[in-house]
Amino acid sequence: MLSNMTTTASNNRTILTTAIGAVLAVAAAFAAASFAGPATVVAVINASIRGTVPIALGAMSGIFSERSAIVNIGIEGMMLIAAYVGFMLNVFLSGPNIPAFLQYEPVRLMVALAGGVFVGGLMGLLHALLSVRFKVDQIISGTVINTLALGLTGYLYLAGATTSGRLPPLIANPFDESAGVAYWIGEIIFNKGIITYLTVILIIAITIALFRTAWGLRTRAIGEHPRAADTLGVNVYRLQYFNLFISGCMAGLGGVFLTLEAVGSFERGMTSGRGFIALAVMIFGKWHPLGAAAGALLFGFATALQGQLQFFGINIPHQFIGMLPYLLTVIVLAGFVGRARPPAHDGVPYEVE
Repeated sequence: MLSNMTTTASNNRTILTTAIGAVLAVAAAFAAASFAGPATVVAVINASIRGTVPIALGAMSGIFSERSAIVNIGIEGMMLIAAYVGFMLNVFLSGPNIPAFLQYEPVRLMVALAGGVFVGGLMGLLHALLSVRFKVDQIISGTVINTLALGLTGYLYLAGATTSGRLPPLIANPFDESAGVAYWIGEIIFNKGIITYLTVILIIAITIALFRTAWGLRTRAIGEHPRAADTLGVNVYRLQYFNLFISGCMAGLGGVFLTLEAVGSFERGMTSGRGFIALAVMIFGKWHPLGAAAGALLFGFATALQGQLQFFGINIPHQFIGMLPYLLTVIVLAGFVGRARPPAHDGVPYEVE
């Protein structure tokens, strides 16, 4: 009972911190608008959202995995190979000799999206197989996935491959510039692709599922004390396999976002450490979806600054601007790793007696 009360209090603090952070971010945006103008501020916010989505999805991937007592540093590789598969499916289905219904843009893009996400899930199952079935050290297993993804995508990379398009905005801004503030708010809320909106829905759904459903209770149980969960009839191994597949799908969705919505093309190593930043965000959020989402917003803003600081007339060497997200990762890890408590059984292989 005391443990449950402590957990609930911690969750409430996380939600409160997230809300305060969102209010402060909005206040800062409006304060900046008085100096930089609404167009620049909206550009920074939209760039922050684009930077937030893959990191938030990577953090959700980490939560699914580590709440199931399996350390997952393979998120980077899962994102990378899903980004490649999603892009190449889009390229292939844009070519000749493809049935007309598959060349139809909405169908083609949805097939490419689903293919990338599914391959991410398969990489999650590979991590589960190595970690659960063969009891490989989980850090080594994640490193294998990262190395495999980097090698495969680099070897199979096709320079100059092009597609017939990428995921369009799901909802257009219904306001025009004559609407004033409503137009600028609409530019932030609308004109986003389906993965951006899906990310928001997933964060809310995962939070509810993790703390309000039987699946969530069992997942948290195997992360804290798998033997106790086993004695109560929970199939620990099966739940770990399932959760690792979903973990891979989350990472895959983050990777597909890069090639099908944000960028529209694939480059070698294009994830650029986002999977590792997602792990820092997960720790920052104390393995809670809302806390991780707040951390992802912070990192997304830091990423947006790389391309937006010049608009504010701030003359900083581009090398320093480029390292901002990674510098922030070091600061967060130094400040929060010692304070954040991971699931008690995280990283420890479970043995059935």
